[in-house]
Amino acid sequence: MNAAVENFLMPGGGASITALPKVSLHDHLDGGLRPQTIVELADEVGYALPENDSEALKSWFATQADSGSLVNYLATFDATIAVMQTTEGLQRVAREFVEDLADDGVIYGEIRWAPEQHLQKGLDLDQVVTAVQEGLEQGVDAVRSSGRSIRVGQLLSAMRQADRGTDIAELAIRHRDRGVIGFDIAGPEAGFPPSRLRGAFDLLAHNYIPATVHAGEADGLDSIRSALFDGRALRLGHGVRLAEDITIANEDDENTYVTLGDLAQWVKDREIALELSPSSNLQTGAIEQWGDEIIDHPFDLLYQLGFRVTVNTDNRLMSATTLSRELSLLTEAFGYDLTDLEVFQLNAAAAAFLPLEEREELSEAISVGFERA
Repeated sequence: MNAAVENFLMPGGGASITALPKVSLHDHLDGGLRPQTIVELADEVGYALPENDSEALKSWFATQADSGSLVNYLATFDATIAVMQTTEGLQRVAREFVEDLADDGVIYGEIRWAPEQHLQKGLDLDQVVTAVQEGLEQGVDAVRSSGRSIRVGQLLSAMRQADRGTDIAELAIRHRDRGVIGFDIAGPEAGFPPSRLRGAFDLLAHNYIPATVHAGEADGLDSIRSALFDGRALRLGHGVRLAEDITIANEDDENTYVTLGDLAQWVKDREIALELSPSSNLQTGAIEQWGDEIIDHPFDLLYQLGFRVTVNTDNRLMSATTLSRELSLLTEAFGYDLTDLEVFQLNAAAAAFLPLEEREELSEAISVGFERA
């Protein structure tokens, strides 16, 4: 394990959370850069950063992102995207991304990013996807050379406020056998429902490309409905505001009654995975109606009610986090043990965009790793 990676332990100095095998489903490539890499790449391309020292820049990202506003949170990506406009920059960022995941104990990761945002220096859509894939493969090889293993795949995101959904869907189809495993839409959620990209989702469905959709983060239940029924989403990117469709009634001091609305019941019954990102959900204001601390997050409510919850980082740089840290925060807030943490990883493995047999193998690797903890 990289000595620079913080080793998170279970309460009481128990098993290392960092060493446990983990699955990452919701992790943005342009949200997981190393600060020093940004400094060096910015110097190469002549981009002016708000801070030129890596530690100061790291603090700047965390401060700017921790505003309670998704709009402000997304604005921090200007700097990271600016240094990801060349083949060399994309390859380096992708390679280091994989190495950092492996250092955090991730054995399978789906890496999402928006190719249309990386064309400023003359590269085309196919070239940027190829560059990222080459970097990911370099990262996998580097991890393997250290005696470990990791598997990764690309999720191509279309920006929902733009009009390139069909272009990105076609791009995903072209690269489905060269590293691309699925499709996503990202960007400002409110006012840009998945129904705007219905044609792209239809094309993907006819070509058997799975989709996950950002929904239920900066917008509510209608956005989730559109993700499911217009976007044919097999997973919900965040989906935390599905809790708005859950009614809790305290009849007396001893009895609490919970009622699921039709939408929540549908998501639960279909075992549609929720890609929950606790720290990010706090930062962007996605859970502000429930509170402003991790313990206020409806994660545990959804878990106790039997939803397929998964734990994710969203953007490791902006949230100054890792998957192990997110699991540690949840453990501290809700008193989870290793059995709970294993459930979260098995949920993620079951929802991965892999063939059934490979998902079963991934689940087995997780169970073996937890047994040894």
